[in-house]
This record gives sequence, C-alpha cells and structure tokens, in this order.
Amino acid sequence: MTVAMLIVPCADGIGKYLSADLSPFFLSWARYAAGSAFVVPALLLTRGSGQVTLGQMPAQLLRAVFLTAAIGFYYLAIARVPLADALGAYFVAPILATLLSALFLKEKLTARRIVAVAVGFAGALIVARPGVSMDLGMAFALGAGACMSCYIVITRAVARASPPLATLALQYLSGGLLLLLPALSHWSLPSSGSFILILLMGLVAAVSHLLVIGAFRLAEASALSPLIYFELVGTTIFGVLVSGSFPSWATWIGIGLVVAGGLILIERATEPNRIPG
Repeated sequence: MTVAMLIVPCADGIGKYLSADLSPFFLSWARYAAGSAFVVPALLLTRGSGQVTLGQMPAQLLRAVFLTAAIGFYYLAIARVPLADALGAYFVAPILATLLSALFLKEKLTARRIVAVAVGFAGALIVARPGVSMDLGMAFALGAGACMSCYIVITRAVARASPPLATLALQYLSGGLLLLLPALSHWSLPSSGSFILILLMGLVAAVSHLLVIGAFRLAEASALSPLIYFELVGTTIFGVLVSGSFPSWATWIGIGLVVAGGLILIERATEPNRIPG
C-alpha cells in the first residue's frame, strides 16, 4: 500500500503536465483507456488467475462507480479552489474509510488505528495548509474524499474473494465506459509525444491500483487507510525530482507526521487476514 501511494503521484504529475494541452475530461478517460491496454492483455494471458463471478459483479461495478466519481469530483474541485485546499478536504477519505470499515466490515476500531488516522491527517493538513472558506469547490473535494472512502471499503470487501487482475480489469473497463461520453464531448487529439506519456500514465496508475487491490487482500481497510497519506510524500518527492522545488520546514514536519502515522500501523498491518490459496 505504501509503495502504491508513493508511485501514484507520478501518474498524477504526468496528467497535470498533459493538462496544459489536453482536456481534463479526455485525460481522465485516457488514463483508464491506457490502463486497460496493459491490464486486459495481462488478464487474457493469465486466465488461470481466476475470474469475477456473476454474484460479485454488483459490488465490483459499484466500486468502479465510486472511484470514477471520486476522480470526477476531484477534477471539479481543483478547477475551483487551490490544490492545497482541495487536498485538505480530500484527505477525509482515510478517516471515513476507517469508520465505514468498522461499521460495514465489522473491523476492529482499535486505538492504534484511531491514533494513526489522527496523526496522518494532522500531517496532511500541515502539508496541504487548506483554507477555511467553504464553497462549491470545497464541497466537490469533500465529495471526492467521501467517494474514495466508499471505494476503499468496497475494495476490501471484494478483494477477499476476487482475483486482483480481474478486479482491476473490470475497474478500468467500467470506468472507461462511464467517462467515454464526457471525453467525447471534450475530445482532444494528443501528439505522438503526449500519446507515449498517456501510456506511461496508464501503466503507472495500473500498477498502483494492482498493488492497492493486493494490499486489501492481506490487511484490513482500517489498517491500510491511513497509508493513503503517503501520497503526499510521493508528491513531494516527485516535485523535488522534476521541478527541483525543495519543501519548506513546515512541509517536512507534515511529512514526518504522515510517515509516523504509517509506522504506527506496521505491527498491526503485518498480522494479515490472509486469503487461503
């Protein structure tokens, strides 16, 4: 889960770079389409890895809808409010996911997990430094966080019985179909260089999501949710490597708290609820 959160900002960074020339609606769809170009052939080549049964389809489709909605709300948010404000509101996702996993999945809401969420959220707020104004953009950001928390809980539920690669393929195909109409209404024609970057964006995102699905097969949602804050660490590292922008001391304090929140979970997360076989 930590590795997934550290590498996904690479895909986000590519998307942000491409957004200067391509529509966000087109890029959202292209991310799914490019991921499908890698995931679907891999699934066909490993047919023995298992399939999603008909009884699992409703939950799988609902999971894809929540993820697509989270991405859509987040793009609407950052179009209206500063990125820091949107991030601060979006990171309610681990808190809600921890509570929802206790309510619907009957996971134990231990003191360790509560402390990890609180410490990680404090670090996220220090890094993002969101404002206090509440408008439509902030509402979209909160909506993105709420949808992401539902995605996390459902992923944990389906990961117990569904093969990871088949789960990921269904996620990408469903999301691609949901985003196709908005993409067609804001269609952009990428250059050859942009096309290669889109493929790279899709590959990085697909690997990240596959790691997330695999993580939820091995540990409970309430144990993994605070590790979402490591995305801030990955974003900071990506910014240093690409743009040379060195974090301020406040950012380092926030990152330290994010890492501390993850370290609190190490003992618990290494006692996995493994799936037989």
